[in-house]
Amino acid sequence: MSKLIKASIDVKKIKKEYLIVGKKGTYVNIDIWINDEDDQYGNIAGIKQSYKVGDDFESHYIGNGKKGFGFDDVQQADVIPAESAPAEQETDSDLPF
Repeated sequence: MSKLIKASIDVKKIKKEYLIVGKKGTYVNIDIWINDEDDQYGNIAGIKQSYKVGDDFESHYIGNGKKGFGFDDVQQADVIPAESAPAEQETDSDLPF
């Protein structure tokens, strides 16, 4: 099942000198990581701008993300084991099928 992370970045924190100007637009390279646990604000992901300086790659924090669709949509109580599901009832009918 797909999962969605809703994220926000602070565009004022983007280092403009590392924007990539292409034929169809201007791009920013980012790294997104998923944390093992939610932080105190409910964020599960962090976002950094990544760029190359000389021979090294550097990055700095520009935003975060929270759980979206697909993370907690199915609760354990919503899952009914097959053996406890109600059986189909047989009915007497004059129908030929």
